[in-house]
Amino acid sequence: MPKITLQTLAEETGLSKFAVSRALAGKSGVSDATRARVLEAADRLGYNRTTRKDIKPIGLVFDDTDVINSELHLQIQSGTQREADRQGYPVRVQWTHFAEELAVFASRCSGLLLVGPHRKESLARAYATGVPIVRLGWVDPLEQVDRVAGTDHDAGVAVADYLYNLGHRTIIYVQGIPGYRGRLERLHGLREGLEDKPDASVINLDWEEGDSFKNVLRRRFPEGFDATAFFCSHDGLAVTVVSELLSWGYRIPEDISVIGFGDHAAAKQILPQLTTVRTPGYEIGVAAVRLILDRLQQTDGAVFPMRIQIPCTLVERDSVAPCPTAKRSRTGRPRART
Repeated sequence: MPKITLQTLAEETGLSKFAVSRALAGKSGVSDATRARVLEAADRLGYNRTTRKDIKPIGLVFDDTDVINSELHLQIQSGTQREADRQGYPVRVQWTHFAEELAVFASRCSGLLLVGPHRKESLARAYATGVPIVRLGWVDPLEQVDRVAGTDHDAGVAVADYLYNLGHRTIIYVQGIPGYRGRLERLHGLREGLEDKPDASVINLDWEEGDSFKNVLRRRFPEGFDATAFFCSHDGLAVTVVSELLSWGYRIPEDISVIGFGDHAAAKQILPQLTTVRTPGYEIGVAAVRLILDRLQQTDGAVFPMRIQIPCTLVERDSVAPCPTAKRSRTGRPRART
């Protein structure tokens, strides 16, 4: 006698595997009549409701070489697991950058969520398995794959408008070590937000591995700087900027405003607490699960890649204020207050 599976019940009732799974698990999202129909078919066909081993998990894969976004990754994992549980699916988490390991893992999952900058070889092996895949990170231009992400570029535009309306006209963007797509997109957005304002300017501050914000700032501005605001590409850099400026005698935000990106734990662990842009990691995880389940349910019609963006949020705290009217000395290094 052939094994009775979720697919068997789906064919018998004319429903999707997703609906059948929800009905058997007692989850919301199906009507009482549908649930009764599924349970009747399961009992009639002899489906073993004590086990659900035929439901493959949703795979969540992080590139284990990416240590920059660990806090964001935890938020994504939390959203993914919470939504998958609500929808009646297990989640299996893997940390790897090996192509063969990723391919084997993908074959054991119903769908795959790939977080971070996975290598092309690994991506190719994962795509070749044929399981539905949603990327949670940057993809190549026009790459034909589903993607869920935040709004880095829009965040830069929003910060430009926010600081300009507070009177700031010269803004230093602290990019840090270049090569991260999100950091660059925030810079592009900041510049775009100010391009129609001739009295405003953006200074990009980056450096190579082994250098530091302190050294680069002194080299770039040996006679002092006129900037009244710093926009940092992530909260960790913003903490460094705040600490360094305070050590020089500047008051924040009375003399200089500082805004970060991410809204991670460090943003509320310093004084003044950091105004920042919240990255919606939890919501990205939720949306990715919903998209992958939509792919798993789709049995007919055209399938086309989708790009879903979850808007970031500006979080106002204490590190930003209206532009000070007093001018700084333009001689020597940035003048420390006494």
